[in-house]
Amino acid sequence: MLAVWVEQLLGFASGALKAIRQDERYPTLMAWAREEGPALVGGNLPLAQALAPELWSQAPLARLDFRCEPLARPGRNEPCWCDSGRKTKHCCGAVTLPGSVPDHLMWMLSLRDWKGDTLKAALASGRAPAQALLEAGLIAAETGQRGRAQQILESLFERGDWSRLPEQAEPAFEILIDLYQERGFHRKRESLLDAVLEHGPLFLRGVALERLCLMHLDNDDLDSARAAFVRAQQALPDSPTLAYIEAMLLLHEGHEEEAAERARFWFRRLARQGDLDPDQLQFLADLAENPGATLAEQLLNAEEDLAEPLASLQALLEELPIAPRLAVSCTAEGRLEYHTTAREDTLHAAWRQVFPVSAVSDSPLGLEDDPWPSAAEWLPELCSHPEWLDAPAVVQELALALTTRFGSLPWMAPSLFVPLASRLERWLEQVAAEGPGTLAWEDADNALLLRTGLALVVGMERGARERSRQLAERLLVLDNHDSLGLRELVLDQLLRDGRDSDALALSEQPPEAEAEGPALGVLMGRALALYRLDRPEEAVQALAETQAHNAHALKLLCADTPRPLSGSDDDPAEPGSRAEAWQYRTLMRDQWRATPGALAWLQGWLDGEAHRR
Repeated sequence: MLAVWVEQLLGFASGALKAIRQDERYPTLMAWAREEGPALVGGNLPLAQALAPELWSQAPLARLDFRCEPLARPGRNEPCWCDSGRKTKHCCGAVTLPGSVPDHLMWMLSLRDWKGDTLKAALASGRAPAQALLEAGLIAAETGQRGRAQQILESLFERGDWSRLPEQAEPAFEILIDLYQERGFHRKRESLLDAVLEHGPLFLRGVALERLCLMHLDNDDLDSARAAFVRAQQALPDSPTLAYIEAMLLLHEGHEEEAAERARFWFRRLARQGDLDPDQLQFLADLAENPGATLAEQLLNAEEDLAEPLASLQALLEELPIAPRLAVSCTAEGRLEYHTTAREDTLHAAWRQVFPVSAVSDSPLGLEDDPWPSAAEWLPELCSHPEWLDAPAVVQELALALTTRFGSLPWMAPSLFVPLASRLERWLEQVAAEGPGTLAWEDADNALLLRTGLALVVGMERGARERSRQLAERLLVLDNHDSLGLRELVLDQLLRDGRDSDALALSEQPPEAEAEGPALGVLMGRALALYRLDRPEEAVQALAETQAHNAHALKLLCADTPRPLSGSDDDPAEPGSRAEAWQYRTLMRDQWRATPGALAWLQGWLDGEAHRR
């Protein structure tokens, strides 16, 4: 019965609103209520007459600068407010409404209907109830009206009175953050997060910290992600979302066993409290049993249209047969060359009929466009033609596509990247078997193998670190010019694994073609390795070389809250730029912070340099 009333109420209120908008006069509404209103409430004229004045009293009127014009509720023996001419007790006062009428209903429906300048003016008036803004914004988002949803939800969170936010504001906040992300409003997103963290209610502050943590994870900024998680834990210590986020964070940091241990802790703790619904409890139980597999399954299920094709791809890669041999030769000059065959070209041509983009010819890790909007077409086709993966060109483009979508998610590495790495490694073994030589990027079709290798190294870096490093080291041996910049990446991985002596040795073996000197990551890695190995004089020399290469790096690394990178900063690839220093801080500050005394040592060296100057 309640569902019928809600449906009738919404229909009647929408019709009433159209009548009101004709001239915003009460008699017009009552004429409509008597003539057309009964049909919307099951033919009940008394109900239609009783309901109309209730809705009029809460309807915002543009002619009054969006104020309402509420009617004085009449006494039992006074003339009824529906203008029937009868006493209230014999008219609307004798009618019992089937259910309640939300006092924000007409505002919500108005916000749903108004457009352009009228909507802008209504929001600017500041008179819209918070609940109306919340519901109208959610409806707009659910119906794909992203601009309207953003406009309305911004008004909800710009009101200044955070204490009056409805508790249901949490999904609205998350939707607005997502809208900012999707539409490229990064400064607005950061400003909203900052405002909530500084002034927002506790329940919303915890959500903001959770989102901040996830954003840092997406950017590979593990140090900032860990700090955000700690703040979120303090704000909402019993939030089930924290179990999910901590598992993600630990997997990003490479601590698989600790991720499982902490997931079991969260399951025991939250299960004892008894506040979780069965689905939440089951998710925590699965997370405790296998964090990586659970997060991977959750991601696939969240992909909606792609869930089934991605699961089919995982099954295909798991059963992939051994890769066929390639056409590889070694020239008299010791140049290793891979040449595509006619069969491989045919397979690649068939793949390109369904895969919409190709690799950027002069980029080591890039596609010309985003292939994922059409993935529902090319993924099933690939699963129906596994022989396409006999062509390195197809493996290359698939690896690049997977890396752009899943490369930052450690839990996707075992099922998506490791099987492709096994295929590439067989091909690289064949290349190495041709004899000592260099697999140079610019020779023959070598770039196909090298670009595939880089994509897989990056894709496995978080979730299969040892396998990633092994593949990178194999590529470094074959390509001693290091045209992919893998030395810096391997060095970082060795430092994360505590292999400081190996990291130092690698930092001291420059590639043959390193004409411009070592990269910032190599210089910083050498300094960190020397510090850990207790070789202070050499470590200080490494710091001096780093400072000469990039004057921003050490200062940014030491700062707890440095100025974020702005759009005016240089390209991260530009040696000596602040962007290059920021990129290194993002990737490796957690390792410096985790090394006892390292950041204090850096700051002390900087202070000494400033004093000497």
